[in-house]
Amino acid sequence: MEKEATTSIVATFIGTTMRSLCATLLARRLVNAKQLIMAYMHISWLLLIQCLLLVTRIGAKVPAIIVFGDSSVDAGNNNQIPTIARSNFPPYGRDFAGGKPTGRFSNGRVPTDFISEAFGLKPFVPAYLDPTYNISDFATGVTFASAGTGYDTATSDVLSVIPLWKQVQYYKEYQSKLRLHLGGNKAKQTIYEALHMTSLGTNDFLENYYSYPGRSNQYSIELYQDFLIGIAGNFIKQLYGLGARKISLGGLPPMGCLPLERTTNMMGGNDCISSYNNVALEFNGKLKTLTTSLNKELTGIKLVFSNPYDIFMQIIRRPSSYGFEVAAVACCATGMFEMGYACNRNNPLTCTDASKYIFWDSFHPTEKANHIISDYVVKNVLAQFL
Repeated sequence: MEKEATTSIVATFIGTTMRSLCATLLARRLVNAKQLIMAYMHISWLLLIQCLLLVTRIGAKVPAIIVFGDSSVDAGNNNQIPTIARSNFPPYGRDFAGGKPTGRFSNGRVPTDFISEAFGLKPFVPAYLDPTYNISDFATGVTFASAGTGYDTATSDVLSVIPLWKQVQYYKEYQSKLRLHLGGNKAKQTIYEALHMTSLGTNDFLENYYSYPGRSNQYSIELYQDFLIGIAGNFIKQLYGLGARKISLGGLPPMGCLPLERTTNMMGGNDCISSYNNVALEFNGKLKTLTTSLNKELTGIKLVFSNPYDIFMQIIRRPSSYGFEVAAVACCATGMFEMGYACNRNNPLTCTDASKYIFWDSFHPTEKANHIISDYVVKNVLAQFL
């Protein structure tokens, strides 16, 4: 009934607005009748589209965006822990609001910031450990993500960052604070309706399995994928047990095309490492299968698989189609291997216009690329939650 009433109000608004506009144009002799009819048809459609978007937002049932993951969605949690996996210094954040380096691994916003805005919420999702925010800020969005982490606890140990299990502990703590802030029933409903998002897995392969002998001695690459899928499944079940019902399980990007990996592929002419991309595709296939399985197993869950691989690869293969000029190297420093502290404000090689680059540092996309990828995911996967 509420959405029907809103639709009626919007229809009345369109009619009133158009009649007022037409009367003004005719009175001032700015158009003749024929021009007015053509203009009316064109403008009314534009107005209708905008108003329908407004109706969608008004009727949206996602009160908060709750995020778990790695550097792709960390908004500054690592600033508060003893690790070298940080980006709370220039030139990181130079295109963020106020030119502030927040701890996001980009020149500006990360995908979940854009997704939050698309859902009619804040234009950024704050980090849970950031002392400048409190539960009133977190009530509509929060990220527990930590740069350098993965599904595998051994991955988080590499750079001493927040493991996934600890992110779940923070989530439980957050729920307790939310109950005090909103009251028990409203907090429970907020969790039930909130969109829970995950983005991790890349570090498990690139910073752990392919970099250290531990897991690679224990598992073949296929069995390691299965090991991670088991962790991912248990994690989703944990969220479900804590009241989450709307969940987006994030996939892997074409990780063989990250500038850092291309730099090491000298024998392959610094092209993408196809074996890494194939692993990403295989793992994404298993995540998709997991999504189907859990939707059948867990009553009332709405679990979706948000796969960035295809759109990311399209951007890399046809950069000019998306307004980019450089795909193989990053903006920061030489663009070949620098990230974190190696990407610093004093390097004269850092580009002046990050919007021409797909990658900001050797591991992470620019704000512009993040925006394109998040828009794609919203339109093709997450729109069902709007």
